[in-house]
Amino acid sequence: MADVIRVLLVDDDALVRAGLSMMLDGTGGIVVVGEAGDGREAVTAVDAHAPDVVLMDLQMPYVDGIAATRRLRARADPPEVIVLTTFDSDENIVHALRAGAGGFLLKDTPPGQIADAVARVAAGDPMLSPGVMRRLMDRTVAQTGAYERARAVLAALTPRERDVAVAIADGRANAEIAGALFMSVTTVKSHVSSILTKLGLDNRTQIALLVHDADLV
Repeated sequence: MADVIRVLLVDDDALVRAGLSMMLDGTGGIVVVGEAGDGREAVTAVDAHAPDVVLMDLQMPYVDGIAATRRLRARADPPEVIVLTTFDSDENIVHALRAGAGGFLLKDTPPGQIADAVARVAAGDPMLSPGVMRRLMDRTVAQTGAYERARAVLAALTPRERDVAVAIADGRANAEIAGALFMSVTTVKSHVSSILTKLGLDNRTQIALLVHDADLV
């Protein structure tokens, strides 16, 4: 059971939840452990089911997906969150990632890719739809002053930490970074932890955002 990925589905549409449950439950070591109909219920459901990954809709009553993501990621031992939505505006993408989401997918993403995203995010690797990543890069590079601010923040890193941060922004997993930079996976994890602490960030996706702001990839 150690390799099982426990997933919580959060969506105000019961049919969407049912479809996701049928699609994911038992696929690639994934077990759907619970459901919630809005962001408020999601917080209670996380307490009850202790999921590894939450698949989170954005537009929901009472508490929306971005607010719920922020609340969950602020916990001492938070679940990973993947936003799964039909609304891919630039504002939604940026706000969700700033709130701590480790992934952002559209609901028309093929089932196999959603399952793959769950596995990758559970392992600590960010997962964005290709179109989402492209739009995100375009937006961040265009923001006035973002380049200078990002470069100033990244100056706090050692050269090796900077190399790891750039590799993360390039979408590489820990094992890939270790091979490319000739270090152990344990050392990579140590560098990632140090980067998050030094920069006051919550996850790898936020590291990638900052590196893209600095136009280093």
